[in-house]
Amino acid sequence: MNYDAIIIGAGPAGSTAALLLARSGWSVALVEKSEFPRRKVCGEFISAPALSLLTRVGVAEDILMKAGPEIREVAVYSGERVITGSMPRADGPVPFGRALGREHLDTLLLRAAQAAGAVIWQPWRVKGYERVDDGYVCCIEQKPPSDEKQLRAPVVVAAHGSWGTGRLALEGARRCARASDLFAFKAHFTGGALETGRMPLVAFPGGYGGLVMSDRKRVSFSCCVRRDVLAQCRAEMPGVSAGAAVLAHVFGACRGMREAVGDATRDEAWLAAGPLQPGLRSAGSEGYFVVGNALGEAHPIVAEGISMAIQSAWLLCERLLAAPRVTRNAQWNDVARDYEAVYRRNFEQRINASSAFSMLAMRPATAAIVAGLLDNVPSLLSMGARWAGKASPLYASA
Repeated sequence: MNYDAIIIGAGPAGSTAALLLARSGWSVALVEKSEFPRRKVCGEFISAPALSLLTRVGVAEDILMKAGPEIREVAVYSGERVITGSMPRADGPVPFGRALGREHLDTLLLRAAQAAGAVIWQPWRVKGYERVDDGYVCCIEQKPPSDEKQLRAPVVVAAHGSWGTGRLALEGARRCARASDLFAFKAHFTGGALETGRMPLVAFPGGYGGLVMSDRKRVSFSCCVRRDVLAQCRAEMPGVSAGAAVLAHVFGACRGMREAVGDATRDEAWLAAGPLQPGLRSAGSEGYFVVGNALGEAHPIVAEGISMAIQSAWLLCERLLAAPRVTRNAQWNDVARDYEAVYRRNFEQRINASSAFSMLAMRPATAAIVAGLLDNVPSLLSMGARWAGKASPLYASA
């Protein structure tokens, strides 16, 4: 089966890429191993600039109908401190970001890609791939393994993420376990007391997290915790789930967290994933391109994972659509170099700085110093939100 592009993974990056290419007349195969709708560990926040991009392809309206309220306030909850600041207003058709559960967002984007003409292979996984003279041959298998197909295309877009617990055919090698590895947890709560329109960063010893009001007035709490601290939490609370043990640890360290969801009811089972693999990776070559977390992953402290995924797909597709339809490897390499340069211009500083900020948040001494500074100069919160991309336009060229 021949296509112009094979896209691996139907999360925000993969489905956005499939939508943009299919709308421009490309034949697209979108391969996704999971059935939708499905829950996923994620902070759920989508920034205003990313939503504004999606308005250009007619998808944002459906997202905004389901999403939570506009996020007009940022906050830091650290120890006994609760510090708030204004969310900067973005230029464009969507002034403020919103939050939406991945079970809804991913399904909406996938349906939009399918409506644009992308062929959906779901639930199928990429078993392997081979480079041939004119592109790639990908072998996919149905889940549960009952059938195999071969897909051919000159272009492969890897949108498979970077930190699932399973091994995908195109993932990089996993590093050895370290005490500092970060594991992520996520749950929804109802009946909480989080102020409407506020998105707090929650700092606690050995980790950090975030709160946001998502769809159906649910409060989404997601967090990252060090491997050694996670082990300590579980040892202190045997017989409960890892997520519940981490939540108790956070409650004990953070007044704002207790006030926001201390009396709330958890909706579903905890989700967990990890270890997190932040950093930048290669953008690809010879017709093989990488988008989303598979290319670059910032520490979730900046709450930009979904937005960066959507924006990375947009940047790549702009360049793919501008290239000649009959393209040799050398030309694909030019596309890859241009794409990587513009991606780095938009996101490299954010990715690197998020690592430093996460270290400050996880250490009680430095977290207290930062919280004290923000308490005295709360306008720094708004500046930080703007720097993190909450209102910044996407640079289209390097």
